[in-house]
Amino acid sequence: MQKSNKIQFVRLLVPAVGPALGSKGVKAIDFCKLFNEKTKHFTKEIPIPTQIFVKPDRTFTFTTKTPATSWLLKKAAGIEKGSSRAGEVIAGEVSLKHIYEIGLIKQNDPGFAGTSLRDVCARVFGQCKSLGIKVVP
Repeated sequence: MQKSNKIQFVRLLVPAVGPALGSKGVKAIDFCKLFNEKTKHFTKEIPIPTQIFVKPDRTFTFTTKTPATSWLLKKAAGIEKGSSRAGEVIAGEVSLKHIYEIGLIKQNDPGFAGTSLRDVCARVFGQCKSLGIKVVP
């Protein structure tokens, strides 16, 4: 069997670890130990977007991100789904304080590096519109 010299990339929302890593030659238990140590401050139900980079020698590194903005907004609004007719039907409400707090969380994501808190909050606000969530003072 010929080994590949390319670094392989795995993107998953944990807990679906075993099959995704096993197919790349990584032992899930090794990943789980490191992942659990890095994410022990999160509560159990929070989905944590994770990117895993598997090297040809089957060693790996991984990065975690903050939960999806839509997930945070739905939790803050106390809803399970957004509105399929956003702009017409209101699915829930969040306060400006919620927008600010979610903005603080999302500002730590690598994708928002160098982005002002104001701009991050503007993106969170835009996500509210697409989910049909009303922002109240």
